[in-house]
Amino acid sequence: MATGWGSLLQDEQQLEELARQAVDRALAEGVLLRTSQEPSSSNVVSYAPFTLFPSLVPSALLEQAYAVQMDFNLLVDAVSQNAAFLEQTLSRHVLNVLSKTKEAAKILSNNPSKGLALGIAKAWELYGSANALVLLIAQEKERNIFDQRAIENELLARNIHVIRRRFEDVFEKGSLDQDRRLFMDGQEVAVVYFRDGYMPSQYSQQNWEARLLLERSCAVKCPDIATQLAGTKKVQQELSRVGMLEVLLPGQPQAVARLRATFAGLYSLDMGEEGDQAIAKALAAPSRFVLKPQREGGGNNLYGEEMVQALEQLKDSEERASYILMEKIEPEPFGNCLLRPGSPTRVDQCISELGIFGVYVRQGKTLVMNKHVGHLLRTKAIVHADGGVAAGVAVLDNPYPV
Repeated sequence: MATGWGSLLQDEQQLEELARQAVDRALAEGVLLRTSQEPSSSNVVSYAPFTLFPSLVPSALLEQAYAVQMDFNLLVDAVSQNAAFLEQTLSRHVLNVLSKTKEAAKILSNNPSKGLALGIAKAWELYGSANALVLLIAQEKERNIFDQRAIENELLARNIHVIRRRFEDVFEKGSLDQDRRLFMDGQEVAVVYFRDGYMPSQYSQQNWEARLLLERSCAVKCPDIATQLAGTKKVQQELSRVGMLEVLLPGQPQAVARLRATFAGLYSLDMGEEGDQAIAKALAAPSRFVLKPQREGGGNNLYGEEMVQALEQLKDSEERASYILMEKIEPEPFGNCLLRPGSPTRVDQCISELGIFGVYVRQGKTLVMNKHVGHLLRTKAIVHADGGVAAGVAVLDNPYPV
């Protein structure tokens, strides 16, 4: 893919000036992160890393990503309600500033915070108690707090009160009444919004007990434990099996086709002939594959020699079943400037990953809301095999449809 900004990328003096202007604009607009030195305080903040130019994305692929988002919402919900499928799929231990106005007009408007708040507000409304609040489960050290505050502010604009608490706070002060209504510090909770608890390392025994209390309550969970399990790598691999989508989404051939068109090759590493064959494929051509554990948050996947070493160690162990093997996606690199605090302005060869935010609300068996509400484009230099924005590898970007 051509860069689209070729002449601009050649002028070092102009790049430096543009970078200074862009950083100032980011700070003025609130594109902020707490610093790694003071992750629990907003006394010192910096700008979130981002690209100087929007990255070119084929319009057809952008439209495809938006079109399939609501299908993924339906699929994840179907998986979350299918206890037998989840139990069969997941192993026990996995469970346990340029003058380019024409170009600028093509940049997509994007306000996922408003859309996500809309979904939480609908869940709060369906709960049916005007005095109940939203409980946001937060990490003690949260650099990305400003993203969360944007959602809180959208909810406050709708007169919905939000409190931030840790799992430890829930363990100490959370309670259920006889009707399983959840109370925190004496206040009834309508919706629990998790911004913590997506990695095993984030759970102490007390945190597990706090999560169980929340799950037992009649408060709306975003997400509940079944939906969270539906997003694991192992479930992704099982969904790629022939006929599985048709079982979960009966009578929806168009949705199935849209979903399947986005799948890369995924292989089980369960004990047995199928898993042995997958490992043999990866060892024979390691550059074509990536090994994925049941982890979120970026920086966990294994590539190349690291993957080979891991497979050699795991191939005779049942632990291998907690990983999946995926065919490596090979996007075409392009040039851009990745702006980070304290880093020089330079042009890197980059690749991007596009995600679409969605909101899905169901009451019993009735679908209340299913819509896409924005996008996230993350871009990183090709020298990095893995890692997201929070991991310090990727930066925030904007798609430029071409």
